[in-house]
Amino acid sequence: MVKTRIAPSPTGDPHIGNLYVALINYAFAKRHGGRFILRIEDTDRQRFTPGAEDKFKQALDWLGITPDEGPDQGGPNGPYRQTEKLKVYQQKARELVDAGHAYYCFCTPERLKQMRREQQAKGQQPKYDRHCLGLPPAEIKKRLARNTPHVVRLKIPDKGKTKFTDLVRGEIVFENKLIDDQILLKSDGYPTYHLGVVIDDHKMQISHVIRAEEWISSTPKQILLYRAFGWEPPQFAHLPLLRNPDGSKLSKRRNSVSVLWYQQEGFLPEALKNYLTRLGWSHPQDKEIYDFSEFIKLFDFNRASTSAPVFDIQKLTWLNGVYIREKISPQKYLQYFYDFTPEEIKSLPEAKKKISQIAPLFRERLKKFNEVPKLIDYFFKDISVDKNLLAKQAGSPERAQEMLKSALDKLSAVKTWNAKSIESVLRSLGQEKKWANKEFFMTLRVAATGQTATPPLFNTLHALTQKKVLTRLKKCINPK
Repeated sequence: MVKTRIAPSPTGDPHIGNLYVALINYAFAKRHGGRFILRIEDTDRQRFTPGAEDKFKQALDWLGITPDEGPDQGGPNGPYRQTEKLKVYQQKARELVDAGHAYYCFCTPERLKQMRREQQAKGQQPKYDRHCLGLPPAEIKKRLARNTPHVVRLKIPDKGKTKFTDLVRGEIVFENKLIDDQILLKSDGYPTYHLGVVIDDHKMQISHVIRAEEWISSTPKQILLYRAFGWEPPQFAHLPLLRNPDGSKLSKRRNSVSVLWYQQEGFLPEALKNYLTRLGWSHPQDKEIYDFSEFIKLFDFNRASTSAPVFDIQKLTWLNGVYIREKISPQKYLQYFYDFTPEEIKSLPEAKKKISQIAPLFRERLKKFNEVPKLIDYFFKDISVDKNLLAKQAGSPERAQEMLKSALDKLSAVKTWNAKSIESVLRSLGQEKKWANKEFFMTLRVAATGQTATPPLFNTLHALTQKKVLTRLKKCINPK
């Protein structure tokens, strides 16, 4: 059975790159009728952030990605947090030492630091010098009995090559002599990434390890660990890292990388999934817009790219606008619109009814739902109209006054206040006065809303209510 996993470290907000990898893992497992596992790799206690695990789960939930096994779901291969099985890693590390595939290292941080300085001064690759590899068994026993701080290191073969076939990149080969004797178990008894990931992937029967390309150099160490344990390694697929438009690695210094930020900004999870899956993979029909279910059906590593995909926030914003206009139901659109309406507005009398009325007016304009507060402000709050802007629309202050006074007179007499009657009255007035529609209507728009860009004018005036429109026109005619 195909089994994949996502194994985040709870060290901060969920990174968009991790969720990109999670989507690929989930899709690959589901396409092949397999299982997708969430595992929490929480052994880096120095960087551990309380609440980070919950945030990652919330991000998965927001994207509609439900693990088949995990800390909350349970499953036959738990526990699903690494800190809950430290004894397993410690026992496996001892087994490697007993079998001659690993060894105890008692070097102090000061000695290791000096060693690296000397290697760098000679132009050598920083690498452990195996100072502790030849310690006599009696000496090792004595130091262990004294509880001398130590780590366990993997004994890399001196000769030969370690190679594997990457599902994205083909055959990759490493010279063993260039691989460092990686630490497997730290002095505090916690496993390093390499030991933990190999033991867990084997125990959880992970068939495919799909992860970012930054882990390519770790793969030979892990393959050697699989061999040392006598286990069959999974298949590996390394996805290219997401990049900024300038080619730099996507990071919080240059971009918003937290998935929570995209949720707070009003991006739709469907649009974000569509955009992320399009990065590094090409649709057979070269589509840009497709449902995630279609991606699951079509995903294949043969169509994955090795070149670094550019994460373009402007392109994502455009795609989100398409989803808002075309891909979500009116009910879902209205719910999002309401959710992003400020609480101070939602608390006003009949706010929900008014929001239901005006929300459809903005559907063609919205690109992100966090635009809602600014767009609807003038429907609920007092406005300030720039008299210079008003005069600019009409051509002169005098002309603006003439237009507003005439409009006020006509609109005051409207009996049935709706978009159709408003349009009829204003168009007739404009024709009678021989005013250009653009000048006349823009002058009214600025006077009624304080804005130069709004939904269609007649719908906007209708939604504002007759009382509010007349009040605002009067204020522009006779400012206090």
